Parts: sequence; C-alpha cells; structure tokens
Amino acid sequence: MNTVDSTSDERTVNNVMRHAYRVLSDDEKAQMQAIKDAGLSFHNMLTDIGQGLGSRELSIAKTKIEEAVMWGVKHITT
Repeated sequence: MNTVDSTSDERTVNNVMRHAYRVLSDDEKAQMQAIKDAGLSFHNMLTDIGQGLGSRELSIAKTKIEEAVMWGVKHITT
C-alpha cells in the first residue's frame, strides 16, 4: 500500500471520502504534527504502564486519545 505523509500536500491522493483539501500552511502542518506526536507519546505511556494488563480502562483511554487527535487534526485541516 502506498502511503502519504500526513503533512504532505499530496495527502489528497489516497482519500476516498473527502474530495477536496486545502493546502495547509507550514504553521498548520507543524501544529498537526505536534498534536499527533503528543497523542502518540501519551498512547505509548499508557502502553508502557499496562503491559500484560489488557484492561478495559486503558483500552478506553487509548481510544479517547485517538479520538482527541482526530478532532484536533480535523480542526486544523477544515
């Protein structure tokens, strides 16, 4: 599968649902990357503390982190 970096202006080529994107400024690209980096860091922290303990609480927390990143990025990209 071909991939496109999320901060690339080419991110429109592999999207099925959204038919048009606007080109992001360099500041917006940096903001989007920072949100994703922070989300990944938090997600990894929960993975580290929960090794061997597949708790429902950690699973929900990870899902909420993913959701927060999605909405933060959506705010920037719309």
